[in-house]
Amino acid sequence: MDEKAKKTNEEEELKSNESAKALDKEMDKLQQDFEALRKEKDELVDRLQRVYADYANFQKRVPKNIADTVAYEKERFIRSFLPILDNFDRTLREAQSAQNVEAVARGVEIIRDQMLTILKTHGVHPIDALNEKFDPARHEAMLRRSEPDKEDDVVLEEFQRGYALNGKVLRPSRVAINKIQAPARTAQAPGAQSPQSTPQTEEQVPAEGTEATETASE
Repeated sequence: MDEKAKKTNEEEELKSNESAKALDKEMDKLQQDFEALRKEKDELVDRLQRVYADYANFQKRVPKNIADTVAYEKERFIRSFLPILDNFDRTLREAQSAQNVEAVARGVEIIRDQMLTILKTHGVHPIDALNEKFDPARHEAMLRRSEPDKEDDVVLEEFQRGYALNGKVLRPSRVAINKIQAPARTAQAPGAQSPQSTPQTEEQVPAEGTEATETASE
């Protein structure tokens, strides 16, 4: 009986030792997981601090970069117009000794073409108007005339050229448009001849859908 109890005690002690070893093993694993999580947390905090520092530096750099870019583009734009000023000075000097007005006019025309070329390099283009269909988005009607031989709503005359920057209207073209009026119906006696139509006079009023802010003489 004593031997049996002794054997039972030994088995229980063995099981207890195995349980303690298993518990120790589990504790070691938990400790390793804890250390791994703490290391990962420290790395994330460090990365977050670096990101915050980079963002703070970015906020400081952006306004300066924008200001530098604007100043550079402004300087480049002004430099592109300096040759035009040189040509104006040269034309004015030569105008004093020019033999005829045509030579001076030709010099001014060359300067204008040079200016248009420079504007095109910056994305500025003239708006087509003459003989084009009236477009309220690109044209501003200053007056309307009636020319039966022309298409209705077509631009008859351009008073001031419009310009667009990369497709966006900077200034609409000020124009005169064609408005064909229907002939008035009047009662007439049998056998009477119809009166001949007469050309319509100009109307210095804005076309429908437009607002004229200045007269055509500007």
